[in-house]
Amino acid sequence: MELETDSLTLTIVAELPPLVTDADGVIRVGDTRVTLDTVVSAFEEGATAEEIVYQYPTLNLADVYAVLGYYLQRQAEVETYLRRREQQAQVVRESNEARYAPQGIRERLLARRSPHDVTSGR
Repeated sequence: MELETDSLTLTIVAELPPLVTDADGVIRVGDTRVTLDTVVSAFEEGATAEEIVYQYPTLNLADVYAVLGYYLQRQAEVETYLRRREQQAQVVRESNEARYAPQGIRERLLARRSPHDVTSGR
């Protein structure tokens, strides 16, 4: 679609948001390691697009605006994805805690120290 105004032509092109799903099913922004979860969370906590780019300098301002626009247009879908990610994280956390009980970890780590470490105060 072209809009002509006083011999000024502006071409309007629909662009996809810069979101990529990695091999683990995690949605990342462009070719960065920053996740959709991270951008949405920062935005929901009140950060502006500029503040998000400041916090995550690998991001590009236009990409953050595009991701936020995508989120705002598809909020229910994104929220479903985020809830599913939280559930997956909880399962992994519980599995890790079952395998590596957090109770007594300090004592186990101290017991692993060599006698030299204990006497030198390290």
